[in-house]
Amino acid sequence: MPVSATTVDVLQRLTSYTIRRKVFKLFGASFHAYDESGKVVAFSSQKAFKLKEDIRVYTDESMSTELLVIKAQQIIDFSSGYGIVDPRDGTAVGLARRKGWKSIVRDSWELLNAEGDLVGKLEEDSLVLALVRRFLTPLVPQKFHLKSPEGREQCRFQVHFNPFVYRLSVNLSPDCAIDRRLVFATAVLIAAIEGRQQSS
Repeated sequence: MPVSATTVDVLQRLTSYTIRRKVFKLFGASFHAYDESGKVVAFSSQKAFKLKEDIRVYTDESMSTELLVIKAQQIIDFSSGYGIVDPRDGTAVGLARRKGWKSIVRDSWELLNAEGDLVGKLEEDSLVLALVRRFLTPLVPQKFHLKSPEGREQCRFQVHFNPFVYRLSVNLSPDCAIDRRLVFATAVLIAAIEGRQQSS
């Protein structure tokens, strides 16, 4: 089904939303995205048994209308880049690139626009808390700050502690200059990859 401009604009207009992992799914992973009023605004499905990460974002669980396509550029995700594509015309939205060695102790990502320019850096809130989460207790929920290359905060990601359901809230700054589709795709990646690691 063709994607209307109005449908895609939903992602561009979101300033605060929550991504929640669907429970009782045997293969792959699925997530619902809710706006501030609790309305489902997107559904994401991660394909199981794929050598390369392949995540699709749809308008809802019927999966009839695709909003974004997120694909890993390489098989091993240790330091992989994930291309984000607009399925309406196949144009690139940008790239979310995980900084592998740095992410061993403190999760760190780079966001690039369609032209390959660095537009944002996403990092866990502090090195000390990151070490606590990895080596002492997973009960301290993750927090991430997304900043421009100049250091201006663009967005905050907050994982909420729940031993059964992974939930990530996203709050964008009013003057966020990064394509919100790219921010949304990165949030889905965080939920899929970091959430999977926490549950493993």
